[in-house]
Amino acid sequence: MSVSTATAAPSAGSSNTTNVTKRLQKELMQLMMSPSPGTSAFPDDPCNLLKWTATIVGPDDTYFAGKTFKLSFTFPGDYPLQPPTVIFTTPMFHPNVDMAGRICLDILKDKWSAVYNIQSILLSLQSLLGEPNNKSPLNGQAAQLWDEDPKEYKRLLEKRHQEAE
Repeated sequence: MSVSTATAAPSAGSSNTTNVTKRLQKELMQLMMSPSPGTSAFPDDPCNLLKWTATIVGPDDTYFAGKTFKLSFTFPGDYPLQPPTVIFTTPMFHPNVDMAGRICLDILKDKWSAVYNIQSILLSLQSLLGEPNNKSPLNGQAAQLWDEDPKEYKRLLEKRHQEAE
């Protein structure tokens, strides 16, 4: 794929497509030239930079160690002024991820800033795997088990992750 020829698909009401495309091309180059260990992300289609698939590998010394998780990124027409929508497509059992894969992470919501990028999101998600915020869980059962019954938490995590295989 030639990064210089990739473009973002026009989105309704967006006059910012060229800027979004340039930003995403720059981020793609950064990801290819300086990848972070255990993360990757690429556009689903070289002709549409607004939809990406990413992977993160669970960090060592966590319940997620050695497991690979896929995510989808959908970028709005005014990215980076607004955050992408990021969803786990691999079945997940985590306090801050609901059963549909939606993620509760402040930098994807009210703490978003245009200084964040795909790489910083992936690293934040990788960190979240080992350090959930149980004060704002999307999955109450996972949060409770994380704190009170780690053995049962790990069993349910394994079961959920096997659904992906």
